[in-house]
Amino acid sequence: MTDLEISRKCKLQHISKIAAKLGIDSANLELYGNYKAKVSAKINVKQNAKLVLVTAINPTAAGEGKTTVSIGLADALNLAGVKTCLALREPSLGPVFGIKGGATGGGWSQILPMEDINLHFTGDFHAITSANNLLSALIDNSIFQGNCLNIDPDRVVFNRALDVNDRALRGVTVNHGVKDAVEHSEKFNITAACEVMAILSLASDLPDLKRRLGNILVAYTFDGTPVFARDLQAADAMAILLKDALKPNLVQTIGGTPAFVHCGPFANIAHGCNSVQATKLAMSYADYTVTEAGFGADLGAEKFLDVKCRTAGLKPNAVVIVATVRALKLHGGASKESLSQEDLRALNNGMCNLLRHVKNIKNVYRLPCIVAINRFTTDTDAEIECIKRAVSKLNVQAVECDVWGKGGNGATELAKKVVELCGTDNSTFRFAYKDKDDVQQKIIKLATKIYGAKDVVFSEKALNSLAALSKVTEINNLPVVIAKTQYSFSDDPKLLGAPSDFTLNIRDIEYRGGAGFLVALAGNMLLMPGLSKTPNAVNMTIDKDGNISGLY
Repeated sequence: MTDLEISRKCKLQHISKIAAKLGIDSANLELYGNYKAKVSAKINVKQNAKLVLVTAINPTAAGEGKTTVSIGLADALNLAGVKTCLALREPSLGPVFGIKGGATGGGWSQILPMEDINLHFTGDFHAITSANNLLSALIDNSIFQGNCLNIDPDRVVFNRALDVNDRALRGVTVNHGVKDAVEHSEKFNITAACEVMAILSLASDLPDLKRRLGNILVAYTFDGTPVFARDLQAADAMAILLKDALKPNLVQTIGGTPAFVHCGPFANIAHGCNSVQATKLAMSYADYTVTEAGFGADLGAEKFLDVKCRTAGLKPNAVVIVATVRALKLHGGASKESLSQEDLRALNNGMCNLLRHVKNIKNVYRLPCIVAINRFTTDTDAEIECIKRAVSKLNVQAVECDVWGKGGNGATELAKKVVELCGTDNSTFRFAYKDKDDVQQKIIKLATKIYGAKDVVFSEKALNSLAALSKVTEINNLPVVIAKTQYSFSDDPKLLGAPSDFTLNIRDIEYRGGAGFLVALAGNMLLMPGLSKTPNAVNMTIDKDGNISGLY
């Protein structure tokens, strides 16, 4: 049975009943049909609320199931009598129609209604795209209408956005052939990588949203003076488009667990976490909040800890690192065609990837962690035991689970161990770098301590960007988001396992004043993905009754 077939078999509860499980009154719900709602309840984080972060090894073509494990774990905690809520990201249409399909879990561990969430949902991404492009329109209009701000068209740094994978938009020319308008080059980011997405994810309330929007750096003048969105008087109009999108969305799992699904920055080219508001709202009404961060722990978990936790004052009580036998064998040199065969040699060779992630969480961030082995039917007992032995040498437990096939019942032991971990003292939590470190020091610490690089090389363009930014604003107190491939600790997607003898190449550094961080572009990482030769979109069908197939 496919994920879509499973989701259609499930009887959903009215969303007001899901909200009632958390103690949220229907007066605080804005209904989008019977199974989705915006929530405007007051945020007041419980003093003893527990926060569980689910992360993973570096992803491979075999899949790891991090979101599926997050959902199954939350269901398992609720089955054990622990009042639990999920806080997850919204899927982007780029990957949905691109290479991997939807992002709502799988099997019997899904958030529902799956089709709605994977597509337009409550319109948040459309609102973000509209607000982003409104600002772009205001920039070009200001130049056209006499250019009172003296904007240099060749130094517009704010990009348009669209929530699709479209490599043709990586470089465009605007105003071509438009009478009396100034033609200039520009590019698009995918919506999940745009600054407005990051701002909405990190904003604490509407006034904070407006402040952050006003702080977006949009361009420089001919004499090098920075121009911000507030100079264009754009913040209020953008906030008007975003006022509903700012409210977290409430849906449910197959097991009836409440799930806040809100915002969706990618972890390879953005900061990879759901919204601060959704996380804190879950922590205000549940005893345990299970959240996940995108891709491997070198990307999503690092940014969750060094950016989101630093910004929002959060601290996870436990970290779950998801791994699969299949993915570790790929990291160890096995071919994709042979993953169903027992291969202890490849598994042992690839174990270094998991062990580095465990060491980072345990030794760099000093957080209690556990490994969740997302078991596939082809995994052998010997392979499972191999993983357990390897991590036990780091005094970390590994627990197998089958949440795809059994839902929450497939993660009962994992839930028990997570509760035990949350009872330990994690007051030693620390960041990978300090606020007072300069920008290059922060990048070097992440590259050497988290990625295992031996060195970092900054291109001339990156150094020039740093120098230019330092002249116009204070940047050393900002956290750094490194945009790099998700497939490797390095900036080379083909360098699997746990490489150490490599140099991280930083080609440019961009300022995100509204979001409150810098973006360091590593290797050839781009902010607008492209489609594969056979994208997921060409495999989708819809029949005369509106039934969709191929969505996941």
